[in-house]
This record gives sequence, structure tokens and C-alpha cells, in this order.
Amino acid sequence: MADTGSAQDHWWRDAVIYQIYPRSFGDADGDGIGDIPGITDRIDHLAALGVDAVWLSPFYPSPLADGGYDVADFRGVDPLLGTLGDFDALVAAAHARGIRVIIDIVPNHTSEEHPWFVEALNSPPGSAARERYVFRDGKGPDGAEPPSGWQSRFGGPTWTRLPDGQWYLHLFAREQPDLNWANPEVRAEFLDILRFWSDRGVDGFRIDVAAALAKDLSEPLREIVQTPDGSGLDEMRANPDHPFLDRPEIHDIYREWRRVFDSYDPPRVAVAEAWLPSHRQLHYVRADELHQAFNFEFLRCPWDADALRDVITTSVDDASSVGTVATWVRSNHDVVRTPSALGLPRGTDLAAWLMTDGTEPPLDLERGLRRARAIALLQFGLPGSNYVYQGEELGLPEVADLPPEVLQDPKWERTGHTVKGRDGCRVPLPWDTQGPSLGFGAALGWLPQPAGWGGLSVAAQTGDPDSTLELFRGAIRLRRTLIGAGAGESFAWDADTDKGDLLAFTRGEHWLVLTNTGAEPVALPDGEVLLASGPLDNGALPGDTSVWLRRP
Repeated sequence: MADTGSAQDHWWRDAVIYQIYPRSFGDADGDGIGDIPGITDRIDHLAALGVDAVWLSPFYPSPLADGGYDVADFRGVDPLLGTLGDFDALVAAAHARGIRVIIDIVPNHTSEEHPWFVEALNSPPGSAARERYVFRDGKGPDGAEPPSGWQSRFGGPTWTRLPDGQWYLHLFAREQPDLNWANPEVRAEFLDILRFWSDRGVDGFRIDVAAALAKDLSEPLREIVQTPDGSGLDEMRANPDHPFLDRPEIHDIYREWRRVFDSYDPPRVAVAEAWLPSHRQLHYVRADELHQAFNFEFLRCPWDADALRDVITTSVDDASSVGTVATWVRSNHDVVRTPSALGLPRGTDLAAWLMTDGTEPPLDLERGLRRARAIALLQFGLPGSNYVYQGEELGLPEVADLPPEVLQDPKWERTGHTVKGRDGCRVPLPWDTQGPSLGFGAALGWLPQPAGWGGLSVAAQTGDPDSTLELFRGAIRLRRTLIGAGAGESFAWDADTDKGDLLAFTRGEHWLVLTNTGAEPVALPDGEVLLASGPLDNGALPGDTSVWLRRP
């Protein structure tokens, strides 16, 4: 059953939402770290891009064991990034331009420096303070073995032992202790946190690790089949009855949250980061739970027409079956940037590629950028919500050769320097063609920008009709016009042209989207070319290219 409510309430159903990693977007105070005022200073870039909303990755007080996803205070702003007053000014500036604000909420764990965990460490086993987290006695005669063999997402065990002999659970870094969501105090705390930010004008929330809150901690703890993927998606396929992913109890939590969201006018919205097979994600987006879930099947899909066709069909149909719309995302702060991922041979182990500083196998970045532009136009043509990660609009590649001494992702240390991690997609943005940090700030940024990035900057690309930035601006603007002119949420594969390497679908009566994933040009059907991701070839669509047509 679809949500009821006004069109204003459902703004997210066809929105373009731009993800900001605050430490890498804009540095207003010149300390090398992006901040909240730096985002406000650049808000007109987002208005010119035409986005409907921004999603802010964590900006909370944090010791930065995991890039801000280890939160020490869920109601504050890290002093390095600004103040609550700065946050309020950002919300006001965004709203004045018709841009809504979504923020990250991180409910699975806290920082080890959170007051609750500090209290737990200073309290005895069995205390109320420890009941907010997951503490267990170890196995073996002296309790020296961890309570289970579960492995952390960042490498190593999920359990750390304290001097008093007990162990605490952390699905991620040891500095990120997991909360106990069976504890009523935890549930009440997060309902209050949601109200705190909603009262400050936040329009919605992206829920980090949304599928992991509820856990089966009955004794003895069940062991699991650990898969190499590390995201949880492949583990869910191998373990449909998983002890800490996608537990049935989790849905009561999100029903409570939905009642909070719906108490506001307009209602606040929520999107789940749930690395699950698509049919399992449907359980999170029912009418009384969350509004959306990220479509990771689309993000992981290779550059192949049949694979893309299957994922798109399933995503549209599944979302429609529960009254929501699909989400389309190819990049974020956790994955290798799209031009690099699509410029490598299919099946490349991206983690291994990063460990060679991006040299093996060789990267065909020109081909990768063509494909990235093509899939962006494909993505913007699809019905539903589109998520864009900062720098996608510039065609930024992964910075694969960051030197070891600058790496900050906990995966680097936790894996014994065998996995570089995610820093390569978090390098500060280039705004200008020159300067110590290419306009990011007055000083060098916290991660070094590569040589040549000045040519990819906002200043270099603005006004260049062939640039990736102007392609994104044109696509977002035209998309809005076409949706309003009758395309709505319609979608159908075009029986006349959708075949082989050519993906072709219609939106409404006159909007036709075509993507050629093959190597050979394909003749275009009759119609007016509205926008193309690259040069056309005498009436034909080249390989690795998308086009929008208006049919007669």
C-alpha cells in the first residue's frame, strides 16, 4: 500500500539527493578539514547543480576512529567542523534554496568515548550501564576465548576483552562498541535523538547499518558462515537466518521510528543502508516502517546490458509492490569511485587493485569515464530517487595511490596493512584550478589531491558544454522538466529497441532512454536528441554511451 499524503510529503519519490562527506567538501577555517561553514559557503554549487536534497555524512563529535561513524555525542557538532549554530545556518541556507537536508544517524554503535560507554567501563559486570551495550563472558575455563568467532567488518574478531575479563561486541572497529537494542533505554534515547534533529529542521535521516540493530544473543551464540564480501550482502545470501543481520525483531524498532517521522509536518523521511538482497530490503520499506532502502544490487551491477536489465526490472517491480520507488546509486563514501570501477576489467578485485596503487590490472580511465557518464544518464532517466556522491558530478576517479602514511581508514590497521580501505574516494574536492588545495581551503587538505585534479575542478568544468559537470547539470534540470511534463513515475522497456547490448526504456509517451553497453554503434530510432553522455556517430549511438530522445 502506498503512503498517503500530499505531493509535498512525497518529495523524495523523484528527488536527486547529493551526499556530502563533510570533512572533504569545503574547508572554511583553513585547518585542512572540511567543515559545516564550508558546506554553507558552497551551497550555491548545489543549487546550480539542481539537487533536491543533501545528505550529510556524520558531523558529530568523534575521535575519528572510523571517519566520524564513531559518534561520541549524537546531539552535537564536532568542534573541528563547527557548532550547532553553524548547522542551523546551513539548514536555513539550504532551505532558502529549496534544498532539503538529510543527516546520517548511526544507531548500531557509539564511540568508545561516548559517555555511556565510559560509564559502562567504570561499572561492574551485570550493571545497568553495561546493559546498554553487548557484554559477554568469554569461552573456555578462564573465559580467555571470545564469546563467538564472528569477524569484524574491518578485520579481526568482533569482540574485545576488558581487564575485568568480560568481552564487548563491535561489528566494526574496537572503538565502536555495539549498542544493545533489546534495552528500552537505548530505544528511548534514539527516539529522542530523532526528535532533536527533526526539531532543528532536518528533513530526513540515512540510517547507517540499518539491518544490524537487532541481534540474536541467546546462548550459546551461533557461529556463521563468513563470506569474503565483507558488506553483509553476500553473508545474508549464505545465512538467511543470521544472528545479527536482518533479524525479524528489527521491524518493531523502525515502526517506532516511523511514528516519530509521521508526527512532523511535513513528515520526516528515512532511507536504510541495508546491505541485503533486494527481496529482503522490501521488509524495511513497508507503509509503517521506512521510506526507502539503498539499492546496492544496482551499485554492484557490472557494465553489462543483461545484468543491468535484470537489476532494473527487479528494483522497479519490487519497490512498486510495497508502494515505494526504487533508489539508484552507483557511488558513495564506502566504494571505489565509478570511473575507476568501470574502467577496470570485469571481475577485478578492487581491494587487491588498490594494494597495487591502482597499477594491476591497468586502469583505462578514459573508458571508465565514458561508462560513468553513460550510467549517470541511465540512472537519471530511471523512475525513483537518485543519489549522487560528491565529486561524481566532476567525474573524479579513485585516488588509488595514496601513500601509506596518510591512510586513515581503520581497515588499513585492522587488516595488518593488507586492505587500503576507503580513503581513496574521500579525497577533498577540487573547486579551483590552482591553490594549495585547489580551492578546498586555504591550506592542504587532510588527504592529498592528485596532480591534474585542477583540470577536473568545478571552476575548470563550469561553462564547458562537454564537461561532466555540465552533463550532470543538464540531466538533472531536464529530468525535472520531463517528469513534470507527463513522465511521472512511469517506466516500460521499449519492445522495439531494447535488445542485446542496448538498454532502452520509455518514460511517459515521449521520453526514450537508451544505453549502449557494447562496443559497436547502434542505429538510433527516430526522435529528437535531448541529451547524450558523449558524441554520437552520424545518427548512431556509440558503445559506452547513453542518450535521451523525445519521440514524435
